[in-house]
Amino acid sequence: MSKFIIRRLLQTIPVLLGVSILVFSMMYLIPGDPAQIMAGEGASPKTVEQIREKLGLNEPAPVQYFSYMKNVLQGDLGNSVRSGRAVTDEIKARFWTTVELSFYATILAVFLGLIAGIISAVRHYTWSDISIMIVALFGLSMPNFWFGLMLIQWFAIGPDWMPEFMKMRASGWGDDWRQMLLPVITLGTGGAAIIARMTRSSMLDVIGQDYIRTARAKGMGERVVIYRHALKNALIPVITVVGLEFGGFLGGAVLTESIFAINGMGRLTIDAIRTRDFPIVQGAVLVISFLFVFVNLLVDISYRVLNKRIDLN
Repeated sequence: MSKFIIRRLLQTIPVLLGVSILVFSMMYLIPGDPAQIMAGEGASPKTVEQIREKLGLNEPAPVQYFSYMKNVLQGDLGNSVRSGRAVTDEIKARFWTTVELSFYATILAVFLGLIAGIISAVRHYTWSDISIMIVALFGLSMPNFWFGLMLIQWFAIGPDWMPEFMKMRASGWGDDWRQMLLPVITLGTGGAAIIARMTRSSMLDVIGQDYIRTARAKGMGERVVIYRHALKNALIPVITVVGLEFGGFLGGAVLTESIFAINGMGRLTIDAIRTRDFPIVQGAVLVISFLFVFVNLLVDISYRVLNKRIDLN
């Protein structure tokens, strides 16, 4: 296992380098002069030159990249053009809010998705299966921004007959569960639908295996057969989806945070794009990308924990 983990860590190095190159190239993929764009159309040539000097845009691109990576490895992501604060400090102030939102949304998606997928697989081709898959299709088809606005209309503004204490809070992120519930539901619903469909498909494949029929022939209870034998072997592809969904939640929290006025990484990125603060955009995308790669590494390691027969070579 230790050799496998070391090998997977080494394999992530080229991926991280590729991500860093793409993130660094963001500034050069924009039509026009990046310094002029950040300064604004009415900025004086002196201001544009100051920004260019501050960001090192006068140097050749390879020199800029190696300088950028040297600073990144030292934990320095540059300074915000708008506020002058370190990008690292700006991200630290918002990072854990987004991770917390994504974590709770993942928990909700896994909880609902596994239950729905297991019921649908065990009762396949019945009305329960059909109903669950229709709801899952609806969950896959709903845009987050539309569903979030509908939840605000239904449970935050609410009908006239709804008592005030039952209404959810539709803005911010804090210790009040009413403040956290709507964003988590908005972000986690689509993931729950994907996990439900994957769980159903994987469970149907496993339930048809010979060892499941043997377990039933030995007189084992249906719950033991489903949860101890079938579910454990069906979780491998589901875990892959969960890891991808968590990474997707980190990036997809942009709309959810904007709708519910949550001061997370998504809202920070949107505000930085609006104000042309590219050091913030680069830093936020880099941090989220690195975290996504790390989550996928944990997913690969978890395969061996669930199934000892998986070859690690």
